[in-house]
Amino acid sequence: MAELLPIQPCLWFHDSAREAMEYYVDVFPNSRINSVVEYPDEELNEHFVGMAGKIINGQFTLNGVDFTCLDGGPAFTFNESISFVVSCANQAEIDLYWSKLSHVPESEQCGWCKDRFGVSWQIIPGNMGELTRRPEQIAVMMGQKKVVIAELENA
Repeated sequence: MAELLPIQPCLWFHDSAREAMEYYVDVFPNSRINSVVEYPDEELNEHFVGMAGKIINGQFTLNGVDFTCLDGGPAFTFNESISFVVSCANQAEIDLYWSKLSHVPESEQCGWCKDRFGVSWQIIPGNMGELTRRPEQIAVMMGQKKVVIAELENA
């Protein structure tokens, strides 16, 4: 098992940790699955029943950021109170990540989107602070789903 960093996000999936890791490493450059540990034999513990082939500990890196994940069943689900910020260099990069990560149109607002696993992302330009200094810019941003840099610059 790879060594953990002092602080590292852990994502609890119902039963799709492996699929999510594979998907995310395809979305982001400089990414890889570092390790996968499956649940042990179901007969060892009542919590392992029905978890054969599922992940008890998965470690992966997305563009240099380490994550841990697991298949924990349906007890907990993702919500918008936690999101991952993707700082983009330009509109083309925003468009690329948006097309790959936004799968729930009703969750789109102000650069926020939700992927097919229910994880929330903020796909924003690296200079978002500059682009939202004036009230007019903030008003434009509040009306956007995907951030469009030119609209903020022209506000």
